[in-house]
Amino acid sequence: MSHLPFANIIDNLQTVGTQTGFNIQQFIAQCIAFLVLCGFLWYFAWKPVIVILEQRRKTIEDSMINAEKTKQQLADAETTRLSIIKKANEKADFIVAEAEKSAAAITELRAKEATRQAEDIMKKAHEAAVIDRNRLMAELKAHLGELVIQTTQKVTGKVLTNDDLARLNTETVRQLEAGRN
Repeated sequence: MSHLPFANIIDNLQTVGTQTGFNIQQFIAQCIAFLVLCGFLWYFAWKPVIVILEQRRKTIEDSMINAEKTKQQLADAETTRLSIIKKANEKADFIVAEAEKSAAAITELRAKEATRQAEDIMKKAHEAAVIDRNRLMAELKAHLGELVIQTTQKVTGKVLTNDDLARLNTETVRQLEAGRN
């Protein structure tokens, strides 16, 4: 046994094994028990843990894909929102411009209507003033004629005839119209 290099080592192990109580049969039995335990743990513990970890990895991967899709949808929604806001602002600007045009047109129309009404009122007031003036002139002529007749009768001391009255009235009216012009 001396020609094998490991022979000394094996002899030393056997000597150490007998001194320490090492038994090869027990060692092999413990190795088999350890391998059975490892197989049992592999099948009933490690394999389910790996399946759960794989499911979790798949779930995380799906979540990442969904997060990317959601991020893209959010970006699309933001773009759509900005587009809608821009269109709404343009429409609002158009409506405001149209309202300003309508307001200006209505203001101009009402100003013209107010001017026309003011002119109508002025015309009616002028016509009423002319009518009142003519009526007052007629009353004044009548009263003035009566006063002239009464004054003439008192000054002359005679009673005037209808022809005298007509001539005095005509002459008084002519003088009044000449004084007015």
